Amino acid sequence: MIKLSILVCAATLSTCAMADTADILNANNQVGIQALSEYVNYTENSNGQTLDTEKGPVPAYGIHASLMQNLWLGNDYIAMDYTHASGSTNYTGSYNGSSSGYGSVTGTSGATIDDFTFRAGKGFAMAGNVMLTPFLELGRHDWARQPGQNAGAYSFSETYTHNYYGIGGMAQYTPIRKWVLSVDALIGETFGSNINANLPPPIGISYNADLGNSALYKIGIGVDYAFTRQFHANIGLDYASWNYGQSTPDQNGTYEPNSQTAITTAKIGIGYAF
Repeated sequence: MIKLSILVCAATLSTCAMADTADILNANNQVGIQALSEYVNYTENSNGQTLDTEKGPVPAYGIHASLMQNLWLGNDYIAMDYTHASGSTNYTGSYNGSSSGYGSVTGTSGATIDDFTFRAGKGFAMAGNVMLTPFLELGRHDWARQPGQNAGAYSFSETYTHNYYGIGGMAQYTPIRKWVLSVDALIGETFGSNINANLPPPIGISYNADLGNSALYKIGIGVDYAFTRQFHANIGLDYASWNYGQSTPDQNGTYEPNSQTAITTAKIGIGYAF
């Protein structure tokens, strides 16, 4: 009888700990807020030479909403995200018109970053506790920068914007009840890349120019834990990268050089499942 009781108890505990896609569906139907840190890594170059860089973490917050319901094809997935970052990065450049070159000026650069994303796809349940979700994504990125701010150098303002579209996939796994692990990746293309710049006196130039578009890459990992069915906590790490191509010189010979941007985002948040 004792052995039988132990076996029944063990079987009951095993059943209680068994994971399935119910936890994944629960995690995919929630709204939440997140505290973020966006690490910016920006490099501007021309003819193989580095002109200036901006690197460093920028504090941010995010708003997330997603659902996975049987709306059309079954396990239809829709997700929307907005993030806003405001702070400064570490600026390295050179004095305007100086022959000293890159590295002759260091300081801080103001940074305000806004990102919007919309994702739509369909989930496929695999092996009971795995969900694979291919998706399409649209997004927009806005970055207002003030290079040379507090650097003792000529300070000006530039706003970079681009839209993008891409295709990707998300894999989610529930090892035990209440826990959902996820990884997603996307490859896309930017479009509508643009710069709007204001260079005050002594240069005194304002200009707006189209920039070259490029491939865009994103990858992310995350963990969601359900304290209750409704209240969740989550952490994650995302990485995104793209380039801007050199703009066409205007009538004054002013142009924006080539650049590369990568942003790594660490996030922690809470959510409410519905």
